[in-house]
This record gives sequence, structure tokens and C-alpha cells, in this order.
Amino acid sequence: MLDMDLTTVFAVATTLAIITACLLEVMKRATNMEARYVPLLALVIGILLGVAATPIADLTIPELLWAGAISGFMASGIFSTVKQTLGGKKDDNGDDSSRN
Repeated sequence: MLDMDLTTVFAVATTLAIITACLLEVMKRATNMEARYVPLLALVIGILLGVAATPIADLTIPELLWAGAISGFMASGIFSTVKQTLGGKKDDNGDDSSRN
């Protein structure tokens, strides 16, 4: 059984989430990706970054995979929250529904 130190896993995940969010934004701007694939791409990027962090993190591969997956979920949530907060939602007429 693995002896996971969750504090370290979440610390690594938080750091990776920032990098994942940046790479996710670059990928979205570079391609014409549908919004429904953004969370999946965030998860894949996070996991790949988790594995890439092996030389610099004092965690096992499974722990880094968890940290990467968590960072992907965090980055996807960060993207959605920032988009809704800054961009607001638009109704069918293209009007900003966040205005009163």
C-alpha cells in the first residue's frame, strides 16, 4: 500500500494547476477546440505534467499521477470560474446577462 503524504500531493497539484491552466489556454488559442473537450485536455495535460515532475518532486509515480489529475481538475475549474467571472454569460441575442 502506498504511504501518500496528501499535503505534499496537494502542494504539487496546486503548483501544477497553474502551469496546466497556462498550457490549457495556449492550446485553446492555438486550436479551434470545442469547449466540451477542455476538461479532458486539462486532465491529460495535468497527468503528463505530474509524470514530468518526477525528477523535482519527492513523490512516487502514482502520487504524481494523482497530483497531475488533481491539477487538471483544478485548472479546468479555474478556467470555468475565470471565464464566468470576467466574461459573463451571453444570452441567445448576444446580450450580456451579467448586467442588470
